[in-house]
Amino acid sequence: MSPPVQGEARRLRWRERLEGSCEDWLRSHFRRVRLWVILEGLAGFMLRVAFYPAAWIVLLCTAALAASPEVPESPTEAVRATVGKVTRILEDPELKDLAKLMPRRRILEEVIATRFDYAEMSKRALAAYWVPLTASERTEFVEVFKRFLSDRYAEKIEGYGRQEVVYLLERIEGSYAEVRSELRSEKTTMPLDYRLLLKEGRWYAYDLIVDGISLVKNYRSQFQQVIRESSYQELVKKLRERSLSGETKTTP
Repeated sequence: MSPPVQGEARRLRWRERLEGSCEDWLRSHFRRVRLWVILEGLAGFMLRVAFYPAAWIVLLCTAALAASPEVPESPTEAVRATVGKVTRILEDPELKDLAKLMPRRRILEEVIATRFDYAEMSKRALAAYWVPLTASERTEFVEVFKRFLSDRYAEKIEGYGRQEVVYLLERIEGSYAEVRSELRSEKTTMPLDYRLLLKEGRWYAYDLIVDGISLVKNYRSQFQQVIRESSYQELVKKLRERSLSGETKTTP
């Protein structure tokens, strides 16, 4: 074949690849570096993005739903659930024996502790006297006040066993809430309101308003009096001995 014909043949073969198959041309020129595999994957990705946008929308919506926090319980539901547990304990025939008084008291304390924010109550009850306390002193006070309140609250609710609890309303302002209720019996009706704080999707009580009297404010007044007349250490001692305001020790 003459040189001009060979040159034309070369040009034809080159044109043949361009006009015939882009894939053949890419494979022949990028085989050594395996760039074809990269280009093929990139092209497939672009096609999926272009032709399946709905898949991306579904994926983003699913991720958003998975990341969103669960709807927190309502304040009334929180109080109702705890009061229900307490009522079942008080009505348990196996725990009504006088010999079971203290074991029942401990069970009540455990249930109450799951719904009371004793650290918040301690801070509010001590008020300005909370600030200078060290971390270890705060931990100690919260534990002492917790045991003291658990005893006092358990003693009071043991007398509420046959009273009906009626939930009147709830108010929510940000992470704070108030649940108003009444304890009703054949002879009396006593208002009992719960003030709660939302933490990590759960409502915790930090104050009780019994017949219009705030538990936190009541103890704040007593705490300040003991500290002013004696010392903070004396207050802790009284709480340990359950001897605040003339109370006698009720734990074994």
